[in-house]
Amino acid sequence: MTGPPDRKLTPDQEHRVAGIREQFNQRRAIGARLDKIKHKIGVYSAKGGVGKTTVAVNLAVLLAQEGARVGIFDVDIDTPNVTRVLRISEPPTQNEDESFTPSSRFGVKVMSMAFFQQNEEEATIWRGPMIHNAINQFLTMTEWGELDYLIVDLPPGTSDAPLTVMQTLNLDGFITVTTPQELAALDAKRSINMVKRLNLKVFGVVENMSGDIFGRGAGRELAEEMDLPFFGSFELRADYRDDKRPAVLVSNEIADEYHTVAEALRKRIAAE
Repeated sequence: MTGPPDRKLTPDQEHRVAGIREQFNQRRAIGARLDKIKHKIGVYSAKGGVGKTTVAVNLAVLLAQEGARVGIFDVDIDTPNVTRVLRISEPPTQNEDESFTPSSRFGVKVMSMAFFQQNEEEATIWRGPMIHNAINQFLTMTEWGELDYLIVDLPPGTSDAPLTVMQTLNLDGFITVTTPQELAALDAKRSINMVKRLNLKVFGVVENMSGDIFGRGAGRELAEEMDLPFFGSFELRADYRDDKRPAVLVSNEIADEYHTVAEALRKRIAAE
């Protein structure tokens, strides 16, 4: 008695199977690259211009100053700014297996699309699939080593690029950034809702650029409305004009603000 004849896959079915196999291998490779990282924290808001990069860089440097092993991953593919804020130009090292060892500045390992741009003033005009592929390439090719924290500076919006990061990187949670203005708080709420819709965690909310010019309080109000911890606020200070070093290395007041946020983050992680 013979079994049923083998069914030959159609070209379309073969293409789908190959795609599934490629995705599986890619996720496995990403997992291998990230398995020595204890905590992966996204810094995010749907609105541009609220200071996500400033918050991400200063938090990463502050954590490194406190003795943690820290990396920062700039996944804003079309407008990467982490390297400019850190004043780092030395590109990552390419290893024999074609992986990259990140560069380091102020005790923080750094990977960014900016390292691979010939001219930082040129616009990167890519559609969603190209951005998706670039993010996945960075994830599969970067050898971070052992880290206590990987701070991920996400692009704004609620579409292709941040969605790719959220679905691929398996972040432990997010810090949502807002400024005191009404529109910034509205977009921050949208970003929180996106994270929750994907069944991911928002660790807490921070308010940037607080003070007499823009006002204060929107971050705390947003946190209360969304039933989230309010980690703290960062005053708008003249010390941020120093473009040679991150502000936490310039001002004790700014360092204290970031220490408060870092401590709140550690307590939130420990409570999970």
